[in-house]
Amino acid sequence: MAPRKTPAPAGDPPADAGTEPRFEEALERLETIVEQLESGQLSLEDAIARYEEGVTLSRRLSQTLDEAEKRIERLEEGASPGESPTTRPADLEPPDPEGGGRGPAESGPAELPF
Repeated sequence: MAPRKTPAPAGDPPADAGTEPRFEEALERLETIVEQLESGQLSLEDAIARYEEGVTLSRRLSQTLDEAEKRIERLEEGASPGESPTTRPADLEPPDPEGGGRGPAESGPAELPF
C-alpha cells in the first residue's frame, strides 16, 4: 500500500511548488490566503508575502477563466444545426502580420490548465 500524503500546513506552499496547481486547487489556495489576511494574525512580512501570492493566483485564475470563456464562445458560434459542437484553440495571440498565420494557437490544440 502506498504511503498517505499528509497535507501541508495552511501557511506553507504545496510540496510540489514546481508545478502549477489545478484551477480548483489554486482557487482553494486563494480562498485560504484571503482568510489568513482577513484574520489579522499574520506579521507584516507574512501578510505582504501572502498578498503577493494571492495577486499572482488571482491573475492566473482570471486568465484561465478568460480562456475558458473564449473556448465556449467559439463552441457556440461554430455549432451548426444538427452538428456536434467542437472546440478549437483560442486565438490568444494577435495575428502575425508577416506570416499571415494566427499566431501560436495555429500550431496545435491548446489545453486549458485544469
